[in-house]
Amino acid sequence: MPKKLAPDTLYSKELTDISHFSFNDEVVNVFPDMIKRSVPGYNTILGMISDLAGRYVQANSTCYDLGCSLGAASLAIRNGIKVSDCHIIGVDNSEAMIARCEDIVRASTNQVGNNQLSAPPITLYCDDIENISIKNASMVVLNFTLQFIPLEQRLALLQRVYDGLLPNGVLLLSEKVVFDDKPHQQLMTELYHNFKRSNGYSNLEIAQKRTALEEVLRPETLEHHKERLKAVGFNSADTWFQCMTFASLIAIKS
Repeated sequence: MPKKLAPDTLYSKELTDISHFSFNDEVVNVFPDMIKRSVPGYNTILGMISDLAGRYVQANSTCYDLGCSLGAASLAIRNGIKVSDCHIIGVDNSEAMIARCEDIVRASTNQVGNNQLSAPPITLYCDDIENISIKNASMVVLNFTLQFIPLEQRLALLQRVYDGLLPNGVLLLSEKVVFDDKPHQQLMTELYHNFKRSNGYSNLEIAQKRTALEEVLRPETLEHHKERLKAVGFNSADTWFQCMTFASLIAIKS
């Protein structure tokens, strides 16, 4: 069984030196609690990933979860697939994430047991997603991943995704976003901080984590994301979910 994960208290004590946020062992140990309390609508997004897998995953194709962390999206894809001979590939460059993800996927596969002998296999790789070839894909998920990729590399990554998708293949892109309108940005930020407070985070925790993420997570506007998706070839690309500063887009290859 996977090791029991802990509550997120990483930034609960005042730190004299706040290092850049990274997906190390400490973060992995609290990651499910961190996501639950920090990302509004996360479970809704996972549910929709499963729903869309049932609609768009094609037989004899591959699905990719790029930046898979602990495999939540990979498992959501698997739970939604309704066709045969599919393969799910999960990729993350954090050794700690992949090690824990392997335990979670193994436990989930054991629970499937004989009830779903045809459940698609999930293969995990510890690597940078820029090194992964996208081939014969009917579904690609970037669930809060692109925001951690250097800005100058994002277009090329999405181009590789588009090129590797089959016709009628789908990309799901979830991101933290920003707004050009400064008053609206301020309002959304305040609402988001209130959301975190309602989930038990203190002002100190909110401030310290924000500092840790500043040089690591680079959000963009929804308009910029849509323009980039259209630039790489997607004719259909738009927002299906948004809550405050978090959004998810769906792009379909014609």
